[in-house]
Amino acid sequence: MAAGDDMGGTGDSDLEAPSGFGQFPLQQFLGMELTGDDRGVGFAYLDVGPDHLNPNGVVHGAVIFALVDTAMGKSTMSVIDEPGRYCASIEVALRFIRPAVAGRLTATATVVKRGRNVVHLEARVVGDDQRLVATAAGTFAILGE
Repeated sequence: MAAGDDMGGTGDSDLEAPSGFGQFPLQQFLGMELTGDDRGVGFAYLDVGPDHLNPNGVVHGAVIFALVDTAMGKSTMSVIDEPGRYCASIEVALRFIRPAVAGRLTATATVVKRGRNVVHLEARVVGDDQRLVATAAGTFAILGE
């Protein structure tokens, strides 16, 4: 992730990025949407299409990882109040529960603890039917000024 509000995106997308977490090329490429104004919580959505599937016909694990990592980044940015500071992933442990093949995936990330320079998070990914697709635990660094 890049510094500040502009995460390196072109700004050409019609997806609206929440305050404090700007659009970036991978988000646009995959078609992710971000929401969440509550402190410590971030949501990332993805409408599954053919380009998201692996050769077995299910959503590629890297797509789910990107969705989780993005929701965690959004959640982390919501607890960074200091100007000029930003976040980067240190570690994300992802557990796949069941395959996803179609519909909308929703990743919900929640801050478990924010320290001075490290944030611990957990996340869940569900499908349209609210069935659990994946869970994750993550650690993000707070960087910058």
